[in-house]
Amino acid sequence: MAEEGVEEDPSKLPTASGEAGVAGDDGGEPATRRSGMTASSTTTPAQAGHEGFVQPSSYLRRPRGQSRPMPSAKPETAVDREQRKGLQSIRAFLKVRTSYDVLPLSFRLIIFDTSLLVKKSLAILTQNGIVSAPLWDSRTSTFAGLLTTSDYINVIQYYCLHPEEMSKIDQFRLNSLRAIEKEINVTPIETVSIHPLRPLYEACRRMLESRARRIPLVDIDDETKRAMVVSVVTQYRILKFVAVNVVETQLLRKPLRELNLGTYKNLETARMETPVLDVIQQLVHQNISSVPILTSDGVVTNVFEAVDVITLIKGMVYEELNLSVGEALQKRPEDFPGIYTCSIDDRLDTIFDTIRKSRVHRFVVIDEANRLVGVLTLSDILEYVLLEGERDDDRQD
Repeated sequence: MAEEGVEEDPSKLPTASGEAGVAGDDGGEPATRRSGMTASSTTTPAQAGHEGFVQPSSYLRRPRGQSRPMPSAKPETAVDREQRKGLQSIRAFLKVRTSYDVLPLSFRLIIFDTSLLVKKSLAILTQNGIVSAPLWDSRTSTFAGLLTTSDYINVIQYYCLHPEEMSKIDQFRLNSLRAIEKEINVTPIETVSIHPLRPLYEACRRMLESRARRIPLVDIDDETKRAMVVSVVTQYRILKFVAVNVVETQLLRKPLRELNLGTYKNLETARMETPVLDVIQQLVHQNISSVPILTSDGVVTNVFEAVDVITLIKGMVYEELNLSVGEALQKRPEDFPGIYTCSIDDRLDTIFDTIRKSRVHRFVVIDEANRLVGVLTLSDILEYVLLEGERDDDRQD
């Protein structure tokens, strides 16, 4: 499923020059659905509900909040200088490009009115292969936030706490989501937005500050002087835009181990026999979008993602939430791209090349035996690219 509420022409990827990129490189249908799992790469045998792994280093067949100052205790090496130059080039690029530049040349935007039934909104998402959409309040003619998979999970949480309300679920509307948020004490619906002509760097900073994984582009209509939603930009689209257009990403040759990039402690995990409802609790309480699925030996067999919940409850039929994780994952579509893995010794340039070639939203960090080591998210990468050594750069400027 695509991450934003837009459907687009997959043959028209924007580049820095404004020209279309390689056909199939990006778009409403993930590129990895066509190539990610069939490329000549090292993968583990796929099982029922256990899609194969795609590792950045083998896939490419070549070895390659707060501002975080780069270490200065040791003399700067050639690798340090290249890493700093690569980061500076990416930031410079983001500061001269606008959020509008990231948009595909052709797309269709889907916006939900807040008076729409939750049941109907879910049907529209699944029919169009998307997992989020901007919300619009027609009474005030204003942008009302972004509907995501988290909101549907909040609805599930609410009815788990109040099963006596289940009979009313078909009449539940999107404008009642805030009441649910307060009732179960979760993060409010995402309302951060940005003007499409503001620098892309600013959009990235706003996403980091709000912990949003996507940001709607909201403009002002010249005639009515009212806000209008132009599109939605995701972390993936921004990082892919960088990977396609900034050749200096090849200078980011430090491994994850040295960068301490990713999460390696207190990881949430589950087993194939774990009930789906238990995993949903983990997603909500830890405010995460995925949970690695392990064997008793700590070997990664799959990842349960927040978007998997959408597949289970389409039609607002909640019985399948009683399934185990293993049973739920077997209901994924046949073209599911699989999960992407890397090692702690993979370099950031390799990670960017994988993002450029495939639609990937996280990497599961594993060791030689496929045991879980950590998780690297696109938020981790975006935060590093924007904030690592930023104050040092400012002093040099």
